[in-house]
Amino acid sequence: MYNKDTIYIIGDAKTSSNNPIMQKYNAFFIGLVVDRTSHSIIDADCSATIPLTSAFVKQLFVKQSMLDVDGVINDINTRYFGSSQKALSVAFKNAHIKYIQIIES
Repeated sequence: MYNKDTIYIIGDAKTSSNNPIMQKYNAFFIGLVVDRTSHSIIDADCSATIPLTSAFVKQLFVKQSMLDVDGVINDINTRYFGSSQKALSVAFKNAHIKYIQIIES
């Protein structure tokens, strides 16, 4: 399904204690499949409690660049108004840091 130029990265963050995601998973996670030659996100998922959240988060990330942190964060802040908005941004930043470490090693 994914070619050999792809890698899988998890980003995580804490969210508010009254958030259903926090109650179910104890944290918020995003999983990203990234093509390391183009830095493009080709697939995404998250620890959501309803499928629509996962589907929306996926379309926020797919075709974005792992190197365009400001652009991705701007999309999150202007389009995603779920209770995990901040956690989603933090999880992406966490995944970005991991990605940079991977491509620089």
